[in-house]
Amino acid sequence: MPATQSADAAPKRRADVERNERALLDAAGKVFAASGVDATVREVAAAAGVGMGTLYRHFPTRADLVIAVYRHQIDACADAGPALLASASSPFAALLEWVHLFVDFLGTKHGLARLMQGDPTGFSTLHALFLDRLVPVLADLVAAARATGEVVAEISAYELLRAVGDLSAWKVPDPNYDVRRIVTLLVTGLRQEQPQPMGEGLT
Repeated sequence: MPATQSADAAPKRRADVERNERALLDAAGKVFAASGVDATVREVAAAAGVGMGTLYRHFPTRADLVIAVYRHQIDACADAGPALLASASSPFAALLEWVHLFVDFLGTKHGLARLMQGDPTGFSTLHALFLDRLVPVLADLVAAARATGEVVAEISAYELLRAVGDLSAWKVPDPNYDVRRIVTLLVTGLRQEQPQPMGEGLT
């Protein structure tokens, strides 16, 4: 085979590999959000439209796949912040939409701690990545909404991230609990000054 043909073929193979990996990560995120990390890898492969051999070449174990999905979605959440600020109708609209994306991301996280019980260092590393990447993004969104007067309540990005995480932690399906509605109530509450709790400031 001429050298030029060989050189042309190599990038195509790399593109195929990247496309398959991206398809697996996107499909796994949706499957894990619907069924948790205990969903079968066969279900993930079917959703991605690839064979089991392809899945195992990319992710030899279930833990490898789950961790890769987690990292992939952290990056997607981080990248979404600036994109939403540039495209949304207002900074507050960008903030609310980003928080909803974050809720969707948290849906894929259920069961991760249990899966990584034998690797506490690895779990701590992922948690640190989660905070390092997402807290600054949320801080920028809150600051932009505060600059336009759409957010007036005092809250740090970490507090808001933690509060949304706590509201999303309920894993049992419950038709009487809509986490998106509750999170929307939380975020829209930032539009007004918060009343001082009774008794606070009394001497």
